[in-house]
Amino acid sequence: MKGIVVKSTGSWYNVLDEEGKAWKARVRGKIRLHEADTSNPIAVGDRVLLQPDPQYPDTCTITDIEPRSNWVIRKSNKLSSRRQIIAANIDVAVMVAGLAAPRTSFGFIDRFLVCCEAFHIPAIIFLNKTDLLPSGGLELLNEVGEIYRNAGYKVITGSAATGQGVDELKNEIAGKTVLFAGHSGVGKSTLLNCMFPEAEARVGIISAAHEKGKHTTTFAEMHMFAGNTGIIDTPGIRDFGLVDILPKESGQYFPEFRPFLQQCKFNDCSHTNEPECAIKAAVEDGQIPMQRFYSYLSILQGEDVFS
Repeated sequence: MKGIVVKSTGSWYNVLDEEGKAWKARVRGKIRLHEADTSNPIAVGDRVLLQPDPQYPDTCTITDIEPRSNWVIRKSNKLSSRRQIIAANIDVAVMVAGLAAPRTSFGFIDRFLVCCEAFHIPAIIFLNKTDLLPSGGLELLNEVGEIYRNAGYKVITGSAATGQGVDELKNEIAGKTVLFAGHSGVGKSTLLNCMFPEAEARVGIISAAHEKGKHTTTFAEMHMFAGNTGIIDTPGIRDFGLVDILPKESGQYFPEFRPFLQQCKFNDCSHTNEPECAIKAAVEDGQIPMQRFYSYLSILQGEDVFS
């Protein structure tokens, strides 16, 4: 029997079989050993093989995982060498970011996008909470949007609280398996509820003292909707550490770098101190934004976690 994992709660998983029946499932030991370097051997979105438990109704064992088409992965945390698979078999990833309450850094966005590029996952950036921008914030919003649009990304600005931009995003993701990612409190669950009120996702309250979101989505969960749209809502990510990506190869995962990569004097140019570097020249000419170049340098220098 085959199924898809729609929720991970640590030791137990919720799985839907091919007929839409829900099962509670546990993992056979050999799978845990096979993925010993990850904090979770199975992720939401995984397609799995199931063996029903004859002793307990609606309960089964996950006996194997089908090959993944892609996945989003990060370091478990700053102090860990283990890897965390956030979700698998994704059609599109949505970075829900904010420029206020809380603000999402360029470094965090860029590392997430590098991961998506490396694993061939189309990405959309939803700049949320535009209704909370301070005076003069519109100029910053336009500047940030332009940076990522020029890199080839779909950027939608709006507010889950007012509904601005929500229909545009909903049209973009219709019929797809979608990952929502971002910091706690940035509005992922609010956005999900605005698009699909039936999701009944819990929404947190921003801590006024720290401008950080309280964790309201405890476990990753896929919400299924009409039209075969599946949205994977994830716990807020505090920082994003890249794994399985060589820092010296990270330049190829910045789309706006690609037209210039073959123009450098040296084939192995690191775009730091080498003469006749086309990437540095493009930065100086304003063809590559300085903020994106700084993100590249931080990855190259081994600063593998960025919050």
